[in-house]
Amino acid sequence: MIDYEILKVIWWLFVGVLLVGFAVMDGQDMGVGSLLPFLGKNDTERRIMINSVAPHWDGNQVWLLTGGGAIFAAWPLVYATAFSGLYWALFIVLSALILRPVAFDYRSRVSAQKWRSSWDWALFIGSAVPPIIFGVAFGNMLQGVPFHFDETLRSTYTGSFWALLNPFGLLCGVVSIVMTVFHGANYLLLRTTGQLQARARRVGIVAGALTALLFAVSGLWVYVGITGYVAGNVNPAGVANPLLKTVTTAEGAWFTNFMNYPALFAVPALAILAAILGVLCQYVWKPMAAVLSSSLSIACIVLTPLVAMFPFILPSSSHPVSSLTMWDCTSSQLTLQVMFIVTLIFLPIVLIYTSWAYKVMSGKLTASYIKENDKSLY
Repeated sequence: MIDYEILKVIWWLFVGVLLVGFAVMDGQDMGVGSLLPFLGKNDTERRIMINSVAPHWDGNQVWLLTGGGAIFAAWPLVYATAFSGLYWALFIVLSALILRPVAFDYRSRVSAQKWRSSWDWALFIGSAVPPIIFGVAFGNMLQGVPFHFDETLRSTYTGSFWALLNPFGLLCGVVSIVMTVFHGANYLLLRTTGQLQARARRVGIVAGALTALLFAVSGLWVYVGITGYVAGNVNPAGVANPLLKTVTTAEGAWFTNFMNYPALFAVPALAILAAILGVLCQYVWKPMAAVLSSSLSIACIVLTPLVAMFPFILPSSSHPVSSLTMWDCTSSQLTLQVMFIVTLIFLPIVLIYTSWAYKVMSGKLTASYIKENDKSLY
C-alpha cells in the first residue's frame, strides 16, 4: 500500500489537475458563450459561435463534475464545509450551469428572432456567471472563510453571501471572467473566418492584456494587503482532524512557499508571460499558438493560489485552527489508494477521447456550412 502521506500529496496534485482541466477546457466554451450576444452580429454568426463549441461543451464540463466528485471523495471535510457554508454561491453557479444545456438545445427549435435572442442571453448567463463566482471563491479562499468546527467536527459557517463580494474577491472574479473571455476569443480566432474572426481578434487582444495586468495587480494585492496563514504541529500522516494542529496568521505568509523555493515563481511569471504571448500571437494571426498560450496562462493562474496556499485548502478567518489543510481533511488511506488506481485507468481514457474528439471535429466554421446544415446544427 502506498504511504498515506504520499497519497495525500498525489490527491492534491490530482485535484489541481482537474481544476486546471476545467478552467482550460470548459473555459473556452464559457468564453465563447460570454461573447455570444456581443460578438455575433446576426443569427448566422451566433450559430457559428455556438456550433464551434457545441460538440465539446458537455464533455468539457465533465472536468467540473469530476473535480467536485474528487473533492467529495478525497477531501470530505472540504466538501462538507464549502458546499454547506457557500450554499448560495454554489446554488447560483448550478442554476447558471443548468441554463447552458437548455439554451444549447432549445435555441434552434424556433426560428423567431426574439426566441433565439432570449436563449442567447441565457447562454451568456450560463457561461459568464460560473467563472465570476469561481474567481470570487478563490479570492475568498486566499483571505480565509469564516467557519469553525465543534468538538464533533461539525462545521458552522458564520459569514454571508454578500460578504463574499468584497473588493479582493470581486477583483479575482474579474480576473477569472477576463481570462475566460481571452481564451474563448482565441478559440474563435481558430475556428471562424471573416468579420467574426476579426472581431474576436480585437476582443482577444484587449482581454489578454487585461488578464496579464489584472493578475499582476491581484498578486501585488496579496503581497501587500492579504494576511496569510501558517500551520504548525502538523502530522502529515495523521488522521483527518484539523483541530489537532496550530495555525497563526502573518503578513506575506502566502509568499513563503515562493521564498523557500524560488523556482515556484515560474508559475505566476508564466501566467503573465503566456498571456502577453497570446496577445502577440493574435496580433500576428497565429490562432493555434494563441490558444496554446491562453491555455498555459489559465493553467498557471489557477495553479498560483494553490501553490501559494500549500498545504492549506480552505483557511478559516474566524477560527484559524479550524483551517483545512491537505494533511488533515482527507479520506482514509484505503479510499485514496483505490481512487488513485481508478484514476490511473480512466484519466488517460478521458484524455485520449477528448483529443480524438477535437481532432475529428476541427476546422473552420463558415456561414455557408451553417446554411448547408441548417437542420442538423444548433
